[in-house]
Amino acid sequence: MSLRINTNLAAMQALRNLTGTNESLGKSISRLSTGLRIVTAADDPAGLVVSESLRTQILGIDQAVRNSQEAINMTKTAEGALDEVHALLRSMRALAVHSANTGVVDINVLNANQSQIRSTIESIDRIAQHTTFGDKKLLDGTAGATAAITRPDFVSSMFFGGAFNGNSIVSGPITVNITTPATRAVINTDVAYASMNDLVPAGSLTINGVTILSTGNDTLQSLVAKINEVSGTTGVTAEIAGSGPFTVNLVQRTYGSQFKVNLVDTNDILNTAPTASASGTDAIADVTVTTTEGAETVTFQGGRGAGESGLTISDSFGNSITLTENANLNMSGATQVGQLQAGAVQIQFGPSVNQTVQLSIPSVFARDLGTGVVPGESIATLDVTTKQGAENAIRIIDAAIDQLSRIRGDLGSFQKDFLESNVRSLAIARENLTATESQIRDADIASEMTEYTRLQILQQTGMAVLAQANQLPASVLQLLRGQ
Repeated sequence: MSLRINTNLAAMQALRNLTGTNESLGKSISRLSTGLRIVTAADDPAGLVVSESLRTQILGIDQAVRNSQEAINMTKTAEGALDEVHALLRSMRALAVHSANTGVVDINVLNANQSQIRSTIESIDRIAQHTTFGDKKLLDGTAGATAAITRPDFVSSMFFGGAFNGNSIVSGPITVNITTPATRAVINTDVAYASMNDLVPAGSLTINGVTILSTGNDTLQSLVAKINEVSGTTGVTAEIAGSGPFTVNLVQRTYGSQFKVNLVDTNDILNTAPTASASGTDAIADVTVTTTEGAETVTFQGGRGAGESGLTISDSFGNSITLTENANLNMSGATQVGQLQAGAVQIQFGPSVNQTVQLSIPSVFARDLGTGVVPGESIATLDVTTKQGAENAIRIIDAAIDQLSRIRGDLGSFQKDFLESNVRSLAIARENLTATESQIRDADIASEMTEYTRLQILQQTGMAVLAQANQLPASVLQLLRGQ
């Protein structure tokens, strides 16, 4: 056994072990105080990845449940309105049956019945026109009109509500004819350089509020690279133009009048004018859609909304189409770019893509009820002032009641057999995913408390041993005293 004064290996070993114990104790305290087994990514990197994925799925399921519950409330709103239409139809049938009793009723009674029927028809149309869930109309045949893109090379996205030019949309093609293409803002600077490697003057220039410095050692090419490095902030790219001498074009990346290029160049680095500004233009297109009034064409204007690209064209009803750059440059004449399906509500019932379902809610305007029984007639054309008219009215109303019953039955089936069932199944999936996420992420408090107690004892033991180890060099004094 050797004895040393300057190097105390025993104390070093005790300190190293005590340090490890303290680190483990700190982690144990963190797990106990948070209730989590994985507090930081370093605790279990693979477990963290899996846990975060599960958390994402759980949040998606939570939102899908809310989506389904909102859809349930929407169907209840529609079904409640349809119940009132049913009640109106029943009262109308009673009036028609009364009017058919021509052996007893006189013309005054018939006219009174007809007047009440006309009033009831107006009530039906009012319900069809004004039944909404939020701002979405439910019973006018346009609930959630969906647009499918048929030319993705020309259109990147589109949205259509229930109205077009003030009329209800019906299923049919969407045709676009660009009358004015959008442009981007461009400043063609006028300081020319014989070579792209020529040095540019020292100084600074400002593009859309961002200052770019020229040190005096920058070439035209390196200055252009500096401008492009900050294009994510300025929205402007620089392009070297010409084949010698060379100038620079400053080009806004986004089309439209709201996206500009503002240049301040007091050092004549690129432009002799100290300030310059340019704006783009917005696209204008004629959009044709089929409505209840037939094919209608409306002029769509780009850049209507704040900060909206000139390629996003829209009308005053909120219908919008986002054109691609390819369409802006190459579309020629009226082109079909999509297909509208009216009267379909799309519901995202699951947490992932392609987990959607459509619900069709047809129009319940009087003109759309009871058709097909008597040629050319519907609830809107009822006339009970004659015997034949009263009899026809009974047949038309009976057909309308059956039609409405089927609509309500479809809504009830969709609510009960799909939406409510979906909520229950999602709740089960959420429960199991949460249990799995908890197994990975949460701490076992009983086990962790046992580990914490063990570490506390080790810490106290380590402190005591370290104190003893620190006393070992003092034993050398015994040898010195012996002499």
